[in-house]
Amino acid sequence: MKKLRLSFTLLFCTIAVGILGFHFIEGFSYFEALYMTVITISTVGFQEVRPLSVPGRIFTMIIISTGIMIGAYTIGTLVRMFIEGELSKTFGRRKVEKKISELKDHYIICGYGRIGSLVCKELQEHNKDFAVIENNPSAIERMEANKVLYLSQDATVEETLIEAGIMHARGIVTAVGSDADNVFITLTAKGLRPDIFILARASDEKDEIKLKRAGATRVVSPYLIGGKRMAQVLIKPTVVDFIDLAVMENNIGLRMEECRIKPKSHLVGKNLIESNLRKEYGVIIVLIKKHGGEMIFNPQSTEILEADDILVVLGRHEDMRRMSEIM
Repeated sequence: MKKLRLSFTLLFCTIAVGILGFHFIEGFSYFEALYMTVITISTVGFQEVRPLSVPGRIFTMIIISTGIMIGAYTIGTLVRMFIEGELSKTFGRRKVEKKISELKDHYIICGYGRIGSLVCKELQEHNKDFAVIENNPSAIERMEANKVLYLSQDATVEETLIEAGIMHARGIVTAVGSDADNVFITLTAKGLRPDIFILARASDEKDEIKLKRAGATRVVSPYLIGGKRMAQVLIKPTVVDFIDLAVMENNIGLRMEECRIKPKSHLVGKNLIESNLRKEYGVIIVLIKKHGGEMIFNPQSTEILEADDILVVLGRHEDMRRMSEIM
């Protein structure tokens, strides 16, 4: 922009000098001087106002030479800015698309509205890979500002989901504004990957059934959840505060997380006492989800841990990190 301002300033100064020169040397009116300056700088040479004197011709040659150089510089600056901008945008998009194509075990977020952007924010904070599909111009500006990988395409199209890496994705979130589009995206995704995890947003409670029939693994209705939570704040404020601290907030360093026991973990085959999880890491085992789907709340100390069990634990962030390394 600095070069462009400089070129326009020089061009304006050349025109101003030309007007003053023709006015004082040849006695032209200011309009006639402007006319002569413009046709001289543009090298059109269309019909002089009147024959020029020798000093006028010398001045005209100077204006022509100066005008051509400054004009060429201005045009070159404009062309360079345009080409560099377009090339930068093109290569920038190709770079982003390449990064998306290299993602594995990631999440695909369809829609970057109020819900989609919050999902992306949480995934970013937890260092989870994801790509967004959104073609709303205002949302694209926000995604670029937040350095989000995105495809500016239609999420209901099979080719778009394939380009977003659905064949290698861990899951997909359908969070567009229309429930009909969410149903269509769910059907399309299930057609491509029958086994993929799909988290769908439902604006209307009655559309939850349609989304589940379409193949959604989980359906979330933000308005229903919001209403229930507001009621719980009135009825059980302390419980809500505790859940917020454990799940949402990091003020006191307390977190509730889930950890999967890998098949090669030394915890496999041990009960909770033998695992020493509470003794060594100071965590509380809230729940155990067995591989078959059974959930055991407040498990007994004799409960045997098995491969692929998921433990829901409560503890400090640092303790959680150390524990996850051995699981």
